Amino acid sequence: MMSSYLDTILEATRHRIAGEKRRRSHADYDRDADHMPAPRNFAAALKAEGMSLIAEFKRRSPSKGMIRADLEPGRAGELYELGGARAMSVLTEPEFFSGSLEDMYRARSACGLPVLRKDFMLDPYQVAQARVEHADAILLIAAALEDRGLFREMVAAAEHYGLPALIEVHSPAELEKALSMRPQIVGINQRSLDTFELDTSLAVTLRPAIPADVATVCESGISVRSQVDELEKAGVDSILVGETLMRSEDPAAAVRELLGAQVD
Repeated sequence: MMSSYLDTILEATRHRIAGEKRRRSHADYDRDADHMPAPRNFAAALKAEGMSLIAEFKRRSPSKGMIRADLEPGRAGELYELGGARAMSVLTEPEFFSGSLEDMYRARSACGLPVLRKDFMLDPYQVAQARVEHADAILLIAAALEDRGLFREMVAAAEHYGLPALIEVHSPAELEKALSMRPQIVGINQRSLDTFELDTSLAVTLRPAIPADVATVCESGISVRSQVDELEKAGVDSILVGETLMRSEDPAAAVRELLGAQVD
């Protein structure tokens, strides 16, 4: 059952989409998408040899409150790339995460990393919008797309606009649903949407059920190198890390430490 907190976020997202459609239509975004340069290859970055790190820019979250207010998205992109991250995730949800499409643009403009638009994606309009606003990939949350018809429509929109979808799951049932969509990328979020509690064994538990050719991402609860070692041994391709990097005084060094690289 969908959590009541997620319901609140999704309802706010629907209102936001309605307002955005009044300012700029889907047809306008669709037309402009035809003239955009090719996206950076997000999926290939995750499947490169060794553990890949998706470094996240996230000012705040519902469970943690304000994480960091003084780090600019462009500077974060520079530091993450310097540290050895292979991709970046940027929160664009404004009300609960204090994010924006402008944050994504600024982060991507400052680095060469492929960038994931992390938001609550409920309408193909948002996919066209993401393409025009320079996203290289999008997030689709299985728990937010309970209607299979809408889920399929969102996956089809991602394919249409050339944006790989990271399909996020929190349970075996959600994983089964995600795999029915023939995904390129599956993200296992170890933080419950119902309680915000962590299960740091979830990614290792679910990894064997995911085909080898699907890029597997572990999300949430990663803060030390020993966790990364365990995930790598389990066959996880990539980790998505936000809070640990955002709170660090030296995000580049924090990336290197998690990846086991020498810290300058």
